[in-house]
Amino acid sequence: MRTVNKVILIGNVTRDPSVKTTDGGKKVAMFTIATNRYFKTAEGENKSEAEFHNCVAWGSLAERIESFLRKGKLVYAEGRLKTRVIEKEDGNKNYKTEVVISNLIFLNKKSDFDDTESTDELDTIDDDNSF
Repeated sequence: MRTVNKVILIGNVTRDPSVKTTDGGKKVAMFTIATNRYFKTAEGENKSEAEFHNCVAWGSLAERIESFLRKGKLVYAEGRLKTRVIEKEDGNKNYKTEVVISNLIFLNKKSDFDDTESTDELDTIDDDNSF
């Protein structure tokens, strides 16, 4: 039987991306996207609830993110969920679930960008650039 692991988000970037280079020379970008859920309580009061999604992108997509993505930008992101296990020195394990981004599209107008040469869309990059 086939399975599906696909995430689609539209939200705002909460902080400037953190971009590093691995020992193997690949770029990796880490950032967070905030989304909101709107609902009505049992009493009829309108409420909203923010959710924060940890995202990671690899290779040439990470390079483009480093150049163009900034805090506050509205983006459409596609990817897959990946949970990493981080073992601490004391033997405890921490689990971190992230969205591995394969496609990112800026939804802001071009005039909202500081760099006049920036584009509205980042090309689709396959996410096979992981460890």
